[in-house]
Amino acid sequence: MDKAITEFANYLRDEKHSSENTVLSYVRDLKGFSCFMHNCGVEDITKVNYTNIMAFIYELQNQKRAGATVSRNIASIRAFYNFLLKKGRVTENPASGLELPKIEKKMPEVLTLDKVERLLEQPLTAEPKGIRDKAMLELLYATGIRVSELISLKVTDVNLPLEYIRCGTEQKSRIIPIGSQAKAALRKYIDKGRSGLILDGEEQILFVNCNGKPMTRQGFWKIIKSYAKKADINEDITPHMLRHSFAAHLIENGADLKSVQEMLGHSDISTTQIYIKLTNQKLKNVYAKAHPRA
Repeated sequence: MDKAITEFANYLRDEKHSSENTVLSYVRDLKGFSCFMHNCGVEDITKVNYTNIMAFIYELQNQKRAGATVSRNIASIRAFYNFLLKKGRVTENPASGLELPKIEKKMPEVLTLDKVERLLEQPLTAEPKGIRDKAMLELLYATGIRVSELISLKVTDVNLPLEYIRCGTEQKSRIIPIGSQAKAALRKYIDKGRSGLILDGEEQILFVNCNGKPMTRQGFWKIIKSYAKKADINEDITPHMLRHSFAAHLIENGADLKSVQEMLGHSDISTTQIYIKLTNQKLKNVYAKAHPRA
Protein backbone atom coordinates (compact mmCIF):
# COMPACT_ATOMS: atom_id res chain seq x y z
CA MET A 1 0.00 0.00 0.00
CA ASP A 2 2.94 2.33 0.67
CA LYS A 3 3.85 2.48 -3.03
CA ALA A 4 0.26 3.43 -3.94
CA ILE A 5 0.27 6.14 -1.26
CA THR A 6 3.45 7.60 -2.75
CA GLU A 7 1.84 7.60 -6.21
CA PHE A 8 -1.22 9.33 -4.76
CA ALA A 9 0.97 11.99 -3.12
CA ASN A 10 2.72 12.65 -6.44
CA TYR A 11 -0.68 12.93 -8.13
CA LEU A 12 -1.80 15.53 -5.58
CA ARG A 13 1.36 17.58 -6.12
CA ASP A 14 1.71 17.29 -9.89
CA GLU A 15 -1.88 17.18 -11.13
CA LYS A 16 -4.04 18.64 -8.38
CA HIS A 17 -1.42 21.23 -7.38
CA SER A 18 -2.27 20.68 -3.71
CA SER A 19 -0.22 22.49 -1.08
CA GLU A 20 2.55 20.56 0.62
CA ASN A 21 0.67 20.72 3.92
CA THR A 22 -2.39 19.14 2.28
CA VAL A 23 -0.27 16.38 0.76
CA LEU A 24 1.46 15.64 4.07
CA SER A 25 -1.91 15.51 5.83
CA TYR A 26 -3.24 12.94 3.34
CA VAL A 27 -0.07 10.88 3.58
CA ARG A 28 -0.10 10.92 7.39
CA ASP A 29 -3.71 9.69 7.48
CA LEU A 30 -3.11 7.01 4.88
CA LYS A 31 0.08 5.76 6.59
CA GLY A 32 -1.95 5.25 9.76
CA PHE A 33 -4.64 3.44 7.79
CA SER A 34 -2.02 1.28 6.04
CA CYS A 35 -0.47 0.33 9.38
CA PHE A 36 -3.88 -0.65 10.76
CA MET A 37 -4.64 -2.78 7.68
CA HIS A 38 -1.22 -4.45 7.99
CA ASN A 39 -1.94 -5.36 11.62
CA CYS A 40 -5.27 -6.81 10.48
CA GLY A 41 -3.50 -8.96 7.90
CA VAL A 42 -4.80 -7.00 4.88
CA GLU A 43 -1.85 -6.15 2.62
CA ASP A 44 -3.58 -5.90 -0.78
CA ILE A 45 -5.30 -2.54 -1.42
CA THR A 46 -7.83 -4.30 -3.65
CA LYS A 47 -8.94 -6.48 -0.72
CA VAL A 48 -9.86 -3.59 1.57
CA ASN A 49 -13.63 -3.44 2.10
CA TYR A 50 -16.19 -1.31 3.88
CA THR A 51 -15.95 -3.40 7.07
CA ASN A 52 -12.16 -2.95 7.22
CA ILE A 53 -12.50 0.81 6.98
CA MET A 54 -15.26 0.89 9.61
CA ALA A 55 -12.97 -1.08 11.94
CA PHE A 56 -10.30 1.58 11.43
CA ILE A 57 -12.80 4.35 12.16
CA TYR A 58 -13.95 2.60 15.34
CA GLU A 59 -10.31 2.33 16.39
CA LEU A 60 -9.84 6.10 15.93
CA GLN A 61 -12.96 6.73 17.99
CA ASN A 62 -11.75 4.35 20.71
CA GLN A 63 -8.56 6.42 20.84
CA LYS A 64 -10.80 9.45 21.60
CA ARG A 65 -9.77 11.19 18.37
CA ALA A 66 -11.69 14.38 17.66
CA GLY A 67 -14.60 14.29 15.22
CA ALA A 68 -12.66 16.54 12.85
CA THR A 69 -9.75 14.08 12.85
CA VAL A 70 -12.04 11.13 12.12
CA SER A 71 -13.74 13.07 9.30
CA ARG A 72 -10.38 14.00 7.80
CA ASN A 73 -9.25 10.36 7.84
CA ILE A 74 -12.44 9.25 6.10
CA ALA A 75 -11.97 11.98 3.47
CA SER A 76 -8.34 10.92 2.95
CA ILE A 77 -9.25 7.25 2.44
CA ARG A 78 -12.11 8.19 0.13
CA ALA A 79 -9.87 10.44 -1.99
CA PHE A 80 -7.17 7.74 -2.10
CA TYR A 81 -9.58 5.11 -3.42
CA ASN A 82 -11.08 7.56 -5.91
CA PHE A 83 -7.54 7.96 -7.23
CA LEU A 84 -7.10 4.17 -7.43
CA LEU A 85 -10.48 3.90 -9.14
CA LYS A 86 -9.43 6.51 -11.70
CA LYS A 87 -6.22 4.55 -12.37
CA GLY A 88 -8.11 1.28 -12.77
CA ARG A 89 -6.42 -0.30 -9.75
CA VAL A 90 -9.73 -1.06 -8.04
CA THR A 91 -13.28 -1.53 -9.33
CA GLU A 92 -15.09 0.32 -6.52
CA ASN A 93 -14.45 2.72 -3.68
CA PRO A 94 -14.99 0.91 -0.34
CA ALA A 95 -15.21 4.24 1.47
CA SER A 96 -17.94 5.74 -0.71
CA GLY A 97 -20.75 4.78 1.66
CA LEU A 98 -19.15 6.17 4.80
CA GLU A 99 -20.84 9.13 6.48
CA LEU A 100 -18.75 11.86 8.00
CA PRO A 101 -19.41 12.36 11.72
CA LYS A 102 -21.10 15.59 12.68
CA ILE A 103 -18.58 18.15 13.82
CA GLU A 104 -19.42 20.91 16.22
CA LYS A 105 -17.94 24.05 14.71
CA LYS A 106 -16.02 26.06 17.24
CA MET A 107 -15.89 29.81 16.98
CA PRO A 108 -12.38 30.99 16.13
CA GLU A 109 -10.36 32.51 18.95
CA VAL A 110 -9.56 36.16 18.33
CA LEU A 111 -7.27 38.58 20.13
CA THR A 112 -8.46 42.07 20.99
CA LEU A 113 -6.80 44.92 19.14
CA ASP A 114 -5.06 45.96 22.36
CA LYS A 115 -3.49 42.51 22.74
CA VAL A 116 -2.44 42.43 19.09
CA GLU A 117 -0.71 45.77 19.50
CA ARG A 118 1.02 44.62 22.68
CA LEU A 119 2.26 41.53 20.88
CA LEU A 120 3.57 43.52 17.91
CA GLU A 121 5.44 45.89 20.23
CA GLN A 122 7.52 43.14 21.85
CA PRO A 123 10.39 42.54 19.37
CA LEU A 124 13.44 44.71 20.01
CA THR A 125 14.58 46.00 16.63
CA ALA A 126 18.17 46.87 17.50
CA GLU A 127 19.43 43.55 16.12
CA PRO A 128 18.67 41.37 13.07
CA LYS A 129 16.63 38.77 14.99
CA GLY A 130 14.30 41.36 16.48
CA ILE A 131 13.96 43.14 13.13
CA ARG A 132 12.99 39.81 11.55
CA ASP A 133 10.52 38.93 14.28
CA LYS A 134 8.87 42.34 14.05
CA ALA A 135 8.48 41.96 10.28
CA MET A 136 7.01 38.45 10.57
CA LEU A 137 4.46 39.42 13.23
CA GLU A 138 3.45 42.62 11.44
CA LEU A 139 3.06 40.79 8.13
CA LEU A 140 1.06 37.95 9.66
CA TYR A 141 -1.46 40.33 11.18
CA ALA A 142 -1.48 42.70 8.18
CA THR A 143 -2.30 39.96 5.65
CA GLY A 144 -3.91 37.06 7.53
CA ILE A 145 -1.74 34.54 5.71
CA ARG A 146 -1.15 31.07 7.16
CA VAL A 147 2.11 30.37 8.95
CA SER A 148 3.00 27.85 6.21
CA GLU A 149 2.55 30.62 3.66
CA LEU A 150 4.56 33.07 5.76
CA ILE A 151 7.63 30.83 6.00
CA SER A 152 7.38 29.93 2.30
CA LEU A 153 7.52 33.53 1.07
CA LYS A 154 10.40 34.41 -1.21
CA VAL A 155 12.08 37.79 -1.47
CA THR A 156 10.56 38.12 -4.95
CA ASP A 157 7.05 37.69 -3.51
CA VAL A 158 7.30 41.10 -1.83
CA ASN A 159 6.51 44.29 -3.76
CA LEU A 160 7.12 47.20 -1.42
CA PRO A 161 6.59 50.02 -3.95
CA LEU A 162 3.10 48.73 -4.77
CA GLU A 163 2.52 47.55 -1.18
CA TYR A 164 1.51 43.92 -1.69
CA ILE A 165 2.79 40.38 -1.33
CA ARG A 166 2.16 37.41 -3.60
CA CYS A 167 1.18 34.32 -1.67
CA GLY A 168 0.67 30.69 -2.71
CA THR A 169 1.99 28.48 -5.49
CA GLU A 170 2.64 29.31 -9.13
CA GLN A 171 -0.56 27.48 -10.06
CA LYS A 172 -2.69 29.08 -7.35
CA SER A 173 -1.56 32.40 -5.93
CA ARG A 174 -3.23 35.52 -4.56
CA ILE A 175 -2.21 39.14 -4.14
CA ILE A 176 -2.65 40.63 -0.67
CA PRO A 177 -2.14 44.32 0.19
CA ILE A 178 0.00 45.25 3.17
CA GLY A 179 -0.42 48.25 5.44
CA SER A 180 2.08 51.02 6.12
CA GLN A 181 3.39 49.51 9.37
CA ALA A 182 3.95 46.07 7.87
CA LYS A 183 5.60 47.74 4.87
CA ALA A 184 7.97 49.69 7.13
CA ALA A 185 8.84 46.56 9.15
CA LEU A 186 9.47 44.58 5.96
CA ARG A 187 11.61 47.32 4.45
CA LYS A 188 13.77 47.48 7.57
CA TYR A 189 14.15 43.69 7.60
CA ILE A 190 15.07 43.45 3.91
CA ASP A 191 17.44 46.44 4.05
CA LYS A 192 19.08 45.87 7.44
CA GLY A 193 18.04 42.65 9.17
CA ARG A 194 18.13 39.87 6.61
CA SER A 195 21.75 40.40 5.56
CA GLY A 196 22.81 39.79 9.17
CA LEU A 197 21.09 36.39 9.21
CA ILE A 198 21.62 34.78 5.80
CA LEU A 199 24.74 32.75 5.14
CA ASP A 200 24.06 32.01 1.49
CA GLY A 201 23.69 35.07 -0.70
CA GLU A 202 21.63 32.98 -3.13
CA GLU A 203 18.98 32.16 -0.50
CA GLN A 204 15.53 32.98 -1.94
CA ILE A 205 13.39 32.41 1.16
CA LEU A 206 12.45 35.70 2.78
CA PHE A 207 12.51 34.72 6.46
CA VAL A 208 15.47 32.71 7.78
CA ASN A 209 16.46 31.55 11.25
CA CYS A 210 19.58 32.50 13.17
CA ASN A 211 21.52 29.78 11.33
CA GLY A 212 20.67 31.31 7.98
CA LYS A 213 18.29 28.47 7.09
CA PRO A 214 14.61 28.91 6.11
CA MET A 215 12.36 29.50 9.12
CA THR A 216 10.31 26.45 10.18
CA ARG A 217 6.75 26.28 11.54
CA GLN A 218 8.07 25.06 14.88
CA GLY A 219 10.61 27.88 15.00
CA PHE A 220 7.97 30.52 14.43
CA TRP A 221 5.60 28.95 16.97
CA LYS A 222 8.32 29.33 19.60
CA ILE A 223 8.86 32.94 18.58
CA ILE A 224 5.20 33.95 18.82
CA LYS A 225 4.68 32.16 22.14
CA SER A 226 7.73 33.80 23.70
CA TYR A 227 6.49 37.27 22.69
CA ALA A 228 2.97 36.48 23.93
CA LYS A 229 4.45 35.62 27.32
CA LYS A 230 6.40 38.90 27.37
CA ALA A 231 3.22 40.80 26.46
CA ASP A 232 1.31 39.14 29.35
CA ILE A 233 -1.20 37.57 26.96
CA ASN A 234 -2.80 34.66 28.80
CA GLU A 235 -4.44 33.01 25.80
CA ASP A 236 -2.68 29.98 24.35
CA ILE A 237 -1.73 32.02 21.32
CA THR A 238 -1.04 30.43 17.94
CA PRO A 239 -0.07 31.91 14.57
CA HIS A 240 -3.57 31.02 13.33
CA MET A 241 -5.05 33.24 16.04
CA LEU A 242 -3.50 36.25 14.30
CA ARG A 243 -5.12 35.09 11.04
CA HIS A 244 -8.49 34.92 12.80
CA SER A 245 -7.90 38.33 14.38
CA PHE A 246 -7.00 39.83 10.99
CA ALA A 247 -10.30 38.64 9.49
CA ALA A 248 -12.49 39.50 12.47
CA HIS A 249 -11.03 43.00 12.84
CA LEU A 250 -11.49 43.71 9.12
CA ILE A 251 -15.15 42.69 9.21
CA GLU A 252 -15.76 44.60 12.45
CA ASN A 253 -14.50 47.72 10.66
CA GLY A 254 -16.72 47.29 7.62
CA ALA A 255 -14.73 45.18 5.16
CA ASP A 256 -16.94 43.23 2.74
CA LEU A 257 -17.01 39.45 3.04
CA LYS A 258 -15.88 38.77 -0.53
CA SER A 259 -12.70 40.83 -0.13
CA VAL A 260 -11.85 39.10 3.14
CA GLN A 261 -12.46 35.72 1.51
CA GLU A 262 -10.03 36.56 -1.30
CA MET A 263 -7.33 37.76 1.07
CA LEU A 264 -7.66 34.67 3.27
CA GLY A 265 -7.64 32.37 0.24
CA HIS A 266 -10.87 30.59 1.22
CA SER A 267 -12.34 28.63 -1.69
CA ASP A 268 -15.82 28.66 -0.09
CA ILE A 269 -17.28 31.90 1.25
CA SER A 270 -19.18 29.95 3.92
CA THR A 271 -15.83 29.42 5.65
CA THR A 272 -15.38 33.19 5.85
CA GLN A 273 -18.92 33.77 7.12
CA ILE A 274 -18.00 32.44 10.55
CA TYR A 275 -16.31 35.79 11.23
CA ILE A 276 -19.64 37.56 10.76
CA LYS A 277 -21.16 35.25 13.38
CA LEU A 278 -18.24 36.10 15.65
CA THR A 279 -18.83 39.83 15.17
CA ASN A 280 -22.58 39.44 15.73
CA GLN A 281 -21.91 37.55 18.97
CA LYS A 282 -19.62 40.33 20.14
CA LEU A 283 -22.35 42.90 19.48
CA LYS A 284 -24.84 40.80 21.46
CA ASN A 285 -22.42 40.64 24.38
CA VAL A 286 -21.89 44.41 24.29
CA TYR A 287 -25.66 44.97 24.19
CA ALA A 288 -26.27 42.56 27.07
CA LYS A 289 -23.70 44.36 29.23
CA ALA A 290 -24.56 47.96 28.29
CA HIS A 291 -28.30 48.21 27.65
CA PRO A 292 -30.31 49.04 30.80
CA ARG A 293 -33.16 46.73 29.78
CA ALA A 294 -31.13 43.96 28.14
